[in-house]
Amino acid sequence: MSATLHDIGPVLALILVGFLPNEVWRLVGLMLVHGLDERSQLIVWVRAVATAMLAGVLAQLILSTSGPLASIPVGVRIGAAALGFVVFLIARRSVFAGVLTGESAILLGTYLFAP
Repeated sequence: MSATLHDIGPVLALILVGFLPNEVWRLVGLMLVHGLDERSQLIVWVRAVATAMLAGVLAQLILSTSGPLASIPVGVRIGAAALGFVVFLIARRSVFAGVLTGESAILLGTYLFAP
C-alpha cells in the first residue's frame, strides 16, 4: 500500500497544485462572461491581447529558445511551425491537426538535420 501511495504522490501533487487552482479561475471566468456578447468591443480586445501574448510566446520558443529545443536548427523550428499553421488552416482550423503536424515535422526535422 505504501508503494502505491508513493507512486501516485507526484500525480496527486500535480492535480492539487497545478490543475485545481487553474480550474477554479476558469470556472469563475465562465460564470462572469455568461451573458456577454461575443462581438462586444471588450471581448474583441481581450481576444486580441490573448492572441498577441500567445504569438509572442511562440516566437520566443521558436527563435530564441534554450535547453534541448536549442539543439534543433532554427530552420527546422520555423518550418515545423509554418507547416503546422498551414495544416491548421487547410483542416478547417483544426488545432489538433495543426499541432500534430507541427510536432511530427519537428521530430522528423530533428532526426534528419540535428547534429
